[in-house]
Amino acid sequence: MIALIDYGAGNLTSVRKGFAAAGAELYTPRLPGELARASGVVVPGVGHFSATAALDREWREAIRGSLDRGVPLFGICLGQQWLYEGSDEDPDLAGLGAIAGRCRRLPPTLKVPHVGWNSLEILRPSRLLDGIEPGTQAYFTHSYAADITPEAVATTTHAAPFASVVETDRLFGVQFHPEKSGHAGVRMLRNFVAVCSRNA
Repeated sequence: MIALIDYGAGNLTSVRKGFAAAGAELYTPRLPGELARASGVVVPGVGHFSATAALDREWREAIRGSLDRGVPLFGICLGQQWLYEGSDEDPDLAGLGAIAGRCRRLPPTLKVPHVGWNSLEILRPSRLLDGIEPGTQAYFTHSYAADITPEAVATTTHAAPFASVVETDRLFGVQFHPEKSGHAGVRMLRNFVAVCSRNA
């Protein structure tokens, strides 16, 4: 079972539908201790980085503990930004810190927020992007994005390039919304489910 974290900042209905299309069964833990039975953890999110303050010390410890036990962690949109050390959108609020680096406001030379379809420049093979072709379009809606760090497996350019997909051995993140990105998005969700199944 994959745990879908509800901290009041995500469209959980759309995410659930996306994972259902990928053949996954989700549950929403009410308490941090309920993560103990998760084969994977998903942190979704839309909106301002300050919303992640609801992921308090207990939730952070439980999510970090799951990751340390080898349970795959998947951040979507704001959830990916939370994987980093922090964001300039709320400089005093720390992220999970699982990836070194920060999220910064997109350059104002083009319209911000960045809303709509844009392509993925795949930098190297990854489990999350298995079967995804370079140039595949994904649906974005955001004003801040992550630095391009060694964890980036794909970038996207909107005035300037940013990390649109990150991956390590058990950490995954996308700046876009796979649940709104058509067949390619469902393929990515299915790929994450496969990683979780192997971990179960």
